[in-house]
Amino acid sequence: MPPRILMCPPDHYGIEYEINPWMNRSLGAVRELAFRQWRHLRDTLVGLGVQVETMTPRPGLPDLVFTANAGLVFHSTFLSSRFKHEVRARESPHFDAWFAGHGFAVEHLPENMFHEGAGDALFCGDTLFAGYRTRSDATAHNWVGQKLGVRVLPLELVNTRFYHLDTCFCPLAPGEAIYFPGAFDAYGQRVLATHVPKLIPVVEDEAFKFGCNAVVVGKTVVHNSRCPELAASLTRAGYTSIEVELDEFLKAGGSAKCLTLRLDGEEAASWRGSV
Repeated sequence: MPPRILMCPPDHYGIEYEINPWMNRSLGAVRELAFRQWRHLRDTLVGLGVQVETMTPRPGLPDLVFTANAGLVFHSTFLSSRFKHEVRARESPHFDAWFAGHGFAVEHLPENMFHEGAGDALFCGDTLFAGYRTRSDATAHNWVGQKLGVRVLPLELVNTRFYHLDTCFCPLAPGEAIYFPGAFDAYGQRVLATHVPKLIPVVEDEAFKFGCNAVVVGKTVVHNSRCPELAASLTRAGYTSIEVELDEFLKAGGSAKCLTLRLDGEEAASWRGSV
């Protein structure tokens, strides 16, 4: 079975509010360029054998394009995100309807906790690594772990530029990942070193280009452009690096991973392993 990924065209994408340090309404976004970059990412994934499914963009929801934050896919369950910011919480009914209409059981977290889906919850092997502090709660991750019956290792994100875990950590395969050490405190770095035997660090400059916010398809890693050291590190580790320019989305604090959600659960369902 080919990998399946959910994307949403950027018809209504723009910087309409500021909810992370990357966003600046005065800079805005060039929608035509954003659409070209989004289409290039989609076509690159299709060229790798990915089955890309799309949902309908909605006016007034500029960040609907960042499907990674929709929720967490596990087997046939879609655990819908409970967004911290109301401007993004308006996306949830549309994501819920899409997943319900495509055969998933839609589940919701309790109202008193925040959890922003695959943006802050990434499987590496059979362990769910979970970022907390800025957007998701540690208590929410514990609830998710109990709900799904998996081991969760919370990681505190200490740099506000890296507000979701997927901006600074990307599993490549069981026991292998790229990461930006400066996004984590000393304890989080020890947790990662203990539980991920092969950690590939990303230099600060390329982390700020969201090199870690990558899409992994088997032994190919698709990431934002102008990350030569990351590309070299991936090559040495036996991976093929493909760079795709996604700077228009970096203006909103997103890149390749943020624009995609694995529907078959490679990044959120360890039973499938790597492609």
